[in-house]
Amino acid sequence: MRSGSSIIHRRSTGGWILLWVVLFAFSLWTIFPLFWAVVTSFKFTGDAYDPTFIPWVQFKPTLQGWRFVLITAGERTFRSLKNSIVIAFFSSAAVLFLGSMAGYALARFVFRKWKNKDIAVWILSNRMFPPVAVLIPYFLIMRTLRLLDNPLSIIIAHTILNLPLGVWLMIDFFRDLPRDLDDAALIDGCSFMGAFFRIALPLVAPGLVAVFVLSFIFSWNEFIFVLVLGFNKAITIPITIAGALTTKGLEFWKVATMSLIGVIPVVLLATFISRFLIRGLTMGAIKE
Repeated sequence: MRSGSSIIHRRSTGGWILLWVVLFAFSLWTIFPLFWAVVTSFKFTGDAYDPTFIPWVQFKPTLQGWRFVLITAGERTFRSLKNSIVIAFFSSAAVLFLGSMAGYALARFVFRKWKNKDIAVWILSNRMFPPVAVLIPYFLIMRTLRLLDNPLSIIIAHTILNLPLGVWLMIDFFRDLPRDLDDAALIDGCSFMGAFFRIALPLVAPGLVAVFVLSFIFSWNEFIFVLVLGFNKAITIPITIAGALTTKGLEFWKVATMSLIGVIPVVLLATFISRFLIRGLTMGAIKE
């Protein structure tokens, strides 16, 4: 018995050691790009290509990059930051509104001529093809509507791009709610819309937060639609970062500084609502 228990104990200890090694390696792999960006943002232009990481020991820190991004090119930087916030916020709000209504309908009602499952699969299929496949049609539509280089065109594109994810997530969130709650609301005199807005939506609030944050992040990082539909007034942070590639090469100090500026709003958003985000992402994970 002792030998068997000792073998189990050694296996358990070895498993924990392996787990900690994997977690440490993954954390190092994840955190190092952020650490590199912070260090590089305080380097001179010539030092940005050197593999040095300790300030005042291996290199002399400077605010040259931050002055250029925030002052010299401040107008372009803040315009792209404002556009990113506006586009990501309104497209995520549209995804949340349309996705919650579609998800509730597919979770609560039964469609006969076109089955619920087929509708959901068709919605998901719109997200399966690469976005580049619809760039030319989107460009022609926005040109006809005179919306090129207008944040509204990118909001529409991002809403269509993220809507399938929002619908599928909301279907699962509403399916986890007991139908008895809707029936009780209808008996008490609520309409279907009243039951939706007064009963169902408040109960899936963490799920709504999860859908909004995920859509916000996808819209914030999206590049190809902004590149094609906007070129001056509607540029976003990813386009500004890509502008660091010049005829002289890639300016790493500019990329690092702009990347840090672009990360801050998303990190703040996720930090403030992390509690609701975790609850929303784990809704439906445990079945009774």
